[in-house]
Amino acid sequence: MQDDINNFIVNTPYAYAAFFVAMWCLVCLAISLLSGWSSLSRRFKQEAEPYGETHSVGPFFYTVYTRFWSHYGSVIRMTAAEDALYLSALFLFRIGHPPLRIPWNEIKLSRTRRLWLRYVVLTLGNQERIPVRISERMARNLGILDRIPDESTSD
Repeated sequence: MQDDINNFIVNTPYAYAAFFVAMWCLVCLAISLLSGWSSLSRRFKQEAEPYGETHSVGPFFYTVYTRFWSHYGSVIRMTAAEDALYLSALFLFRIGHPPLRIPWNEIKLSRTRRLWLRYVVLTLGNQERIPVRISERMARNLGILDRIPDESTSD
């Protein structure tokens, strides 16, 4: 009887579906750890809605790079509000990626280049220092280009 039950579980589509769901969850959790999202979520879980004037971009047609150039293509939605920067992942990728609210005083902005592409770097968390690289077009659509310190005045 036990062998029949084991054969039924192993040889059914449910076993494959369960394996796929388990692997999906593990991969999402691993990406969260690698990218730094899990570190940020310890202090910056979103507990309030955006306040004041907001500008949102994504998730589609935008790419976000995080620590170790981890790549989130068409997955992250960013909203710049008066009080903070809000980040959220699409529902299918939400495991290990709770929505974040990061106050502006916890964000350092700068610019960088990689090959011929220019990026805006948002270093998130004064303690965590997780780099998030976005295109200048994305930063412009968020309305945050004017928040970047002028490079000519820095030492």
